[in-house]
Amino acid sequence: MRVPLSWLREYVELPAGTTPDDVLAALVRVGFEEEAVVRFDLTGPIVVGQVLSFEEEPQKNGKTIRWCQVDVGEAEPRGIVCGAGNFFPGDKIVATLPGAVLPGPFPIAARKTYGHLSDGMIASARELGLGDEHDGILRLVELGIDAAPGTDAIALLGLDDTAVDVNVTPDRGYALSIRGIAREYAHATGATFRDPAERVAGEVAPGEGFAVAVEDARPVRGRVGASEFVARVVRDVDTAKPTPPWMIARLTLAGVRSLGILVDITNYVMLELGNPVHGYDLDRLSGGLTVRRAEAGEKLETLDGQVRALHPEDLVIADASGPVGLAGVMGGAATEMGAETRNVLVEAATFDSVSIARTARRHKLSSDASRRFERGVDPLIPFVAAQRVVDLLVELAGGTADTLGGALFAEHSAAAIELPAAFVPGIIGVDYSDDEIVGALETIGADVAAVDGGWRATPPSWRPDLTDKWTLAEEVARIHGLDRIPSILPTPPSGRGFTPSQQGRRRVANALAAAGFVETPSFPFTTQEQNDLHGSATGEHLPSVKLVNALDGQAPYLRRSLLPGLVQTAHRNLARGLTDLALFELGTVFLPEPGATYGTDFIPPLGVRPDAATLAALDAAIPAQPQRVAFLLAGSVAPKQPGRAAEAAGLEVALDAIRTIAAAAGVEIEVAQGERAALHPGRTGLLTVRGDVVGYVGELLPQVAADADLVGRVTVGELDLDAVLERAGERVVAESLSTFPAATQDVSLVVPADVPAAALRDALAEGAGELLESLRLVDDYRGQGVPEGSKSLTFALRFRAPDRTLTAAEASDAKLAGVAVAGERFGAEIRD
Repeated sequence: MRVPLSWLREYVELPAGTTPDDVLAALVRVGFEEEAVVRFDLTGPIVVGQVLSFEEEPQKNGKTIRWCQVDVGEAEPRGIVCGAGNFFPGDKIVATLPGAVLPGPFPIAARKTYGHLSDGMIASARELGLGDEHDGILRLVELGIDAAPGTDAIALLGLDDTAVDVNVTPDRGYALSIRGIAREYAHATGATFRDPAERVAGEVAPGEGFAVAVEDARPVRGRVGASEFVARVVRDVDTAKPTPPWMIARLTLAGVRSLGILVDITNYVMLELGNPVHGYDLDRLSGGLTVRRAEAGEKLETLDGQVRALHPEDLVIADASGPVGLAGVMGGAATEMGAETRNVLVEAATFDSVSIARTARRHKLSSDASRRFERGVDPLIPFVAAQRVVDLLVELAGGTADTLGGALFAEHSAAAIELPAAFVPGIIGVDYSDDEIVGALETIGADVAAVDGGWRATPPSWRPDLTDKWTLAEEVARIHGLDRIPSILPTPPSGRGFTPSQQGRRRVANALAAAGFVETPSFPFTTQEQNDLHGSATGEHLPSVKLVNALDGQAPYLRRSLLPGLVQTAHRNLARGLTDLALFELGTVFLPEPGATYGTDFIPPLGVRPDAATLAALDAAIPAQPQRVAFLLAGSVAPKQPGRAAEAAGLEVALDAIRTIAAAAGVEIEVAQGERAALHPGRTGLLTVRGDVVGYVGELLPQVAADADLVGRVTVGELDLDAVLERAGERVVAESLSTFPAATQDVSLVVPADVPAAALRDALAEGAGELLESLRLVDDYRGQGVPEGSKSLTFALRFRAPDRTLTAAEASDAKLAGVAVAGERFGAEIRD
């Protein structure tokens, strides 16, 4: 809301020397957010001039200029070249002299043009920032102004005014007016407030003889479209009369364009009182006015020239011919006031905020009127606003008030709010006295009565946002200063912190980040095809949760795997030239049961903890949502450098990432060959913990990678992190290291090619016994010297005893015991 200070000063006392920053500071104290200070972007010397004479001089380009002699209050007149032709000798105009700067910025200087030295410029309204008129210069006689040459035109036209711009929150619609801002400034400073509604002297008479009605057969949520409606008539207005400069200046600073005297007056009153007012050309109306819902198939051309198909919920104002306006949003073109208008029907009303908000959003038509109505206007002000417009039309447009009119009036009664005495200090944390609480509520206009244990407060008509004791407590805090509220850090309860699963997820995330991976969270939305591809081992169709109101219509399903998001992120990075990628994500996947139906229309009441049955029903309405961790590798894990080739990020690096996750989670993860629909056969491993499958790792199929525009080998892995952490058990303190030396031995075993290396390793470990400290696969050879259909697997074994130094014979015996078990299970033989 932009508030010109000259306008604000009419309704509240501003001390001498008050700056815009002072006004903003005061409004900030009562809860407004400052936006900016707005000024007319011009500086002097800009003065009143009188055209003494001029000579018309046709030019070769077909244009005729005037060489003018202009009296600007100096000893000698100034010669000024002007291209306009709408003025006459003796006219008073606005002369901008050398040194002045007009909006643009457009500096004025003496310059030679058309064979003359033009010592200034004669300004138009647009050049001064007073409107869009640029067909001719601004003639002061048209504004009803007569001032001596040399008079400061900036002050004369109100161009020295300044406005402050404040952000008004949606719950404080009353502040979208000079009336509301002036009242709030008075609250902040204690200055005397003068209600602009009191400018309307005497009893407000609505008039009679003009039919008005509200016929709302389809109220929205039980709310009738209009509760008050007043129509007044002013005859014989003169649309040729100019809008006074002070009004144009105020409207301009407030962000409203001047559109002629009739529209300017209605806009002026809307800004002043906060109640939108609409004017109709009375001679274009057919019969009376009715507020009703639109009928099927009705259309309306609004003032912006758009023909709009109306919805049955739209609230319209109609005459005998049909809709003539979208109520509270925008008028219709058929009854628009224009240069031909002689008789005006003034309409002011109180419309239902929900209906107006829905209509404005439905037609994508947010207007100054709709923004006020949808926030709520003072229901006691429409009659005053209509009378204020009538008074200004008589005063400034030469009209005559007519007794013709009509009105519908609804009694307004705000619900009283019970406010316990100890409630405000208890919730705000400030020890307010009873006098301070009552004083603050009376300051904002509430009627406060003492009752047992506290007060009963009735909010003022302009504050529909005050609905309960909490909003009253907020007003007390706001009026007495938010700086009085102490800043106290709450003491956390002892014995609480992250749960074991939260600690485990954090350890895994930190470990992957420390290993060089970058976390890239993504949206949990994907397609059914991606769910089938990445969510199963064979690619069969799987049940997925489809969203009713999906953000992206092309991806309406909730993900069953984290890999689609990682693949999409990798694609986006590769498109931007980032080819070496190590990405990971911790997130939730959604796994519905086949045949189950999810979702519910039941919403439990607020402010009450649901019982166990309600919570169980809500839990049953959503699918299982386990936490998973997934990673993706592409490009090189180490770049090429002098003396060293680039190291590709392949399965070896992926297995290191699995070991990193296992160490952070506190489990042993085994890898065995397996299958996944999206992964390369023969380069896919299933991950198990204590025999239970918890994830997989492998290379994407070349076609899958190509479909995502990924180049080279792309390695991925995904684990059910909840399952991994469940199997971790308690974390134990590491045992002390033995001080005795280790004995190391290698063994190469020839086994059938289909024997998993992990199974062979387990057999070796079982046979080697307690002396075996570690066992690691170091080579997988298939070629010359190994029978066809077989492979040679080489393991490095390390033995150590806790109480002595092992002999070579003891280590060999333990190794051979392991070989024996491997031979029994898989026919393993030591390779020669």
